[in-house]
Amino acid sequence: MSEKKVLAKEIKSLLMDMRDDNQRDHLMRFFKTGKGQYGEGDRFLGLKVPQTRSIVKEVKLLVDFEEIEKMLYSRWHEVRLCALLLLVEEMKINLPKNKDTEAALKVKAERREDIARFYLKHARRANNWDLVDLSCEYVLGVYLRLSGKEDYSILYSLAKSPDLWEQRIAIVSTLEFIRNGIFEPAIQISELLINHPHDLIHKAIGWMLREIGKRDKEVLLEYLEKNSGRLPRTSLRYAIERFPETERQHWLKK
Repeated sequence: MSEKKVLAKEIKSLLMDMRDDNQRDHLMRFFKTGKGQYGEGDRFLGLKVPQTRSIVKEVKLLVDFEEIEKMLYSRWHEVRLCALLLLVEEMKINLPKNKDTEAALKVKAERREDIARFYLKHARRANNWDLVDLSCEYVLGVYLRLSGKEDYSILYSLAKSPDLWEQRIAIVSTLEFIRNGIFEPAIQISELLINHPHDLIHKAIGWMLREIGKRDKEVLLEYLEKNSGRLPRTSLRYAIERFPETERQHWLKK
């Protein structure tokens, strides 16, 4: 594609050209789109993630927020995913670099804030777990960590939201902190969501705890000593997944 701005309708056309009805049926089952399920009513073109990423690679940084917003409100799952991945690319290009001047760093920081605010405004359009997991860490998590404010109030607000997807965004965004050796946000958000009724939140909590344990097992063990009796069974299983079998059985019985 040329370097001119790309429209939402052009991107949708590219995605539609790759639709696969057989793969679509599988994805609709996998992402629980049936009546009463968490993805009820979601519609798929039948694309695999690498196919969507190939379009993102082609048009990244050429799509204005106005067009990304149109994509986020598409009925097609893959169009929404493409929009979110475009925001990830926008955030990547605005990461600070050692060679940046003070003026450039300021411009990038302002742009990161614009991207994060846009993401938050439309967060509920990341309305399935893959849409959340492939975007929030790299957009919201990166923004919050680089802000340097140690202010996690945005995550607390999302965790207290009545919306399942905003709640998952709150916990999964902490993965960016965990990868950088900062565990407190994940532990605090886990505390807020520990009594959540939904399995998708239980899995996310366990996933974050496991990631903490991969970097500092003592921190995870300290958390488990205090909270293993309160953790949902699924969260506990995910958290101790990498433990030796005898140690796993100890925690499961405890």
